[in-house]
Amino acid sequence: MTDPFGFLNTPRRPVTPRPAEERLGDWHEVHAGQALLPVVSLQAGRCMDCGIPFCHHGCPLGNLVPEWNVYAAHGDWGAAAERLHATDNFPEFTGRVCPAPCEAACVLAINSEPVTIKNVEQTIADQAWERGLVSPLPPERLIGSSVGVVGSGPAGLAAAQQLTRAGHTVAVYERADRIGGLLRYGIPAFKLEKRHLDRRIEQMRAEGTVFCPGVDVGRDVAVAEVRNRHDAMIVAVGARQQRDLPVPGRELSGIHQAMEYLTAANRVTEGDHAQPAVTAEGRHVVIVGGGDTGSDCLGTVLRQDAASVVQLDINPEPGDTRTESQPWPVYPKILRASHAHEEARARDGADPRTYSMATVRFEGDAAGRVRALHLTEVEPSARHPLAGTGRVLRADLVLLALGFSGPERDTGLAQQLGLAFDARGNFARNAAFAALREEGDEQPDRRAADGVFVAGDAGRGQSLVVWAIAEGRSAAAAADRYLTGSTDLPAPLAATDGPLTA
Repeated sequence: MTDPFGFLNTPRRPVTPRPAEERLGDWHEVHAGQALLPVVSLQAGRCMDCGIPFCHHGCPLGNLVPEWNVYAAHGDWGAAAERLHATDNFPEFTGRVCPAPCEAACVLAINSEPVTIKNVEQTIADQAWERGLVSPLPPERLIGSSVGVVGSGPAGLAAAQQLTRAGHTVAVYERADRIGGLLRYGIPAFKLEKRHLDRRIEQMRAEGTVFCPGVDVGRDVAVAEVRNRHDAMIVAVGARQQRDLPVPGRELSGIHQAMEYLTAANRVTEGDHAQPAVTAEGRHVVIVGGGDTGSDCLGTVLRQDAASVVQLDINPEPGDTRTESQPWPVYPKILRASHAHEEARARDGADPRTYSMATVRFEGDAAGRVRALHLTEVEPSARHPLAGTGRVLRADLVLLALGFSGPERDTGLAQQLGLAFDARGNFARNAAFAALREEGDEQPDRRAADGVFVAGDAGRGQSLVVWAIAEGRSAAAAADRYLTGSTDLPAPLAATDGPLTA
């Protein structure tokens, strides 16, 4: 076990990022090139090894946090990596981009500072690669069945790896020119360098997974053709239907969806272009949206040397501590600062965020290009405009980071597969699962006549990468069970809100 008094004697110390001024000069990760081992091992020793580890509850994957904390505290990176990979296919991704709901659920967080679980997780994953502890795990034999996975984001990749290792022949179809989904083109390199994604894809190729980039199922190739190639299908296309802002002036040029902007920037770091199709260089930028995507836009805008940047959030500014409505161990809505917000403070001397603000209209010049954004304060609870609070912001570039409302509806995939949409705009999943769960069945039968399964954001709605991986693993278990009659694959969501047959 760890030091039983570690949580009393050792204060919380997250890994210190590189200086903001240095980060703004490159696209490398915020912790790139730093020596993390002494700090992380000491922090892992703060784990209480509590009798009921609520960090398991906080993590959708059920990561065995206390177990690998012990190994990390003693520098046994091989054992720590084995325990980490037992529940998480891609800990190098989650250790970098997950907001760590496990830390909010840490028992220490009741009245103290939680263990730096996210830092420990990333370090274990990186040490596993650096020490040659990660190798392909091909199946001992093929069992003669084939699965097609549509979508190569974290849900699709997790499902594909699980099924390949179980002996199924798996093909992953991706409409973009590279594998990875939003991991590739949606998340900036300063949060996730793509070499981590590339080496994991190479591991999966060595295991036997076949990748088919540049294939838009439902458009480039008929769904029926793909369906006939495989004994089962997993639909993991994500929630890519972007929310818009239908206010006067929306048609002006210079107003872009966040994903359009982030994809253009990522293609530059991938080496496709010398300059992005949309750049913030020298421009006055307004980011509409206060979530993670807005933060990703902020970090990108700063690296492109914008003249100024403001980030608008329609929600009121959160407090620094939990409210009574968000007690431990739930993930609380409190004021947090991302690395991008720290960079903005370092460059401009102020936090770029403005709260309780709604956009009223856009104003353009004679050439039809946006030049200003009109906004107003809103009443916090009902979001009603407050009279006399109107303001005007200069804006040469506006980025809409308003989230997503479900999978895209015009791709042909839903229609050709006969998928329905639920009330939230996601692909509807088998309602029979709820009844089975009420009957106490911990491993409900998720089979459908057509053998089609929905996983990740496509069925759950916009969510976290850790949820996507958990859903991919659960969908793999459901598909394996459908094809073979039973399964030994772990299904982390079996008794909760798992991916169901369409």
